[in-house]
Amino acid sequence: MKFVDEFRDPELARSVAAEIATQVEPGRRYKIMEVCGGHTHAIYKHGIEDYLPASIELVHGPGCPVCVIPMGRVDDGIAIAEESGVIFTCFGDMMRVPGSTGSLLDAKARGADVRFVYSPLDALKIARDHPERQVVFYAIGFETTAPSTALTLMRARAEGVANFSVMCNHVTIIPPLKALLESPDLRLDAFIGPGHVSTVIGCRPYEFIPATCGQPVVVAGFEPLDVLQAILMIMRQLREGRARVENQYGRVVSWEGNPRALWAIEDVFELRPFFEWRGLGFISQSALKLREDYAEFDAERRFAVPGVRVADPKACQCGEVLKGVIKPWECKVFGTACTPETPIGTCMVSSEGACAAYYSFGRFARSAARTGADR
Repeated sequence: MKFVDEFRDPELARSVAAEIATQVEPGRRYKIMEVCGGHTHAIYKHGIEDYLPASIELVHGPGCPVCVIPMGRVDDGIAIAEESGVIFTCFGDMMRVPGSTGSLLDAKARGADVRFVYSPLDALKIARDHPERQVVFYAIGFETTAPSTALTLMRARAEGVANFSVMCNHVTIIPPLKALLESPDLRLDAFIGPGHVSTVIGCRPYEFIPATCGQPVVVAGFEPLDVLQAILMIMRQLREGRARVENQYGRVVSWEGNPRALWAIEDVFELRPFFEWRGLGFISQSALKLREDYAEFDAERRFAVPGVRVADPKACQCGEVLKGVIKPWECKVFGTACTPETPIGTCMVSSEGACAAYYSFGRFARSAARTGADR
């Protein structure tokens, strides 16, 4: 790769789209899920759906790490943040995720010392600079960000930084995919595999999907031509009656993943027996917690947290969006009561959220399409 422009060439995009159209079987409809929220934003930012035949529908999956955090875990974080002497750190988009009593940003407005950081190493530096305070990092993300948290904890232990701890909310990608495949609400033909997660875990873990469900998986990058090429690879498999895992993102993703990153995850974390996902409920062995060797850095052991399950607001349909059952604009509060400035659900908060993507890049087009259909 020399320049990003080569992955955004409109003429080449039209050529790939024309080839996709040749793979469509007359009378057949296709439903393809892009698992990662980064793909959702690429699709609507660059108008990729407009290049596709009407018979190909793209639906959105649970691959946004902020979107899947349930309200109860937000409340637990706020409870720690409001403890005396605590500096609570998290990524920027996590600050606006609503809990039952507001967000971390609201807690900051009430006087809690909540700070956004770009990496867990930033939080560790704050702990070094403020040895008299307890510094907590609210760790979120799939296997993509888990290695950075793991390596930070290794450094904290090596340096003996006793006032640093982590509230671990890291989740894993395979269990929710299995839950989706078992859902009676959704029928899919194929998956666009998540590019960022796959840089760590590789392509091999997805082999169960074609093996047990007969559905193709193509791991893809995040530029417009990456996504279009992945769809073309999927359509060729479906046309030829094949089902396998393929890697479109070969310039970044290897088949076996990143062994150093996987080692770091294995060394620091172990699987939780169960974890609650927003919209998907409790999924067994789908999240990570700190191993006993790192118990001294576990914020949930260091501080008392409520640990209470909190139901989503009745008006919010983030769960259905995350499962691909409905599109964001089908939610009754989308774009009215629920906006990026006043989010009701997590999907409108994160830069990878499907609702935020529709609101930013597709709201007016969707509204026009509905208006035209009503005439």
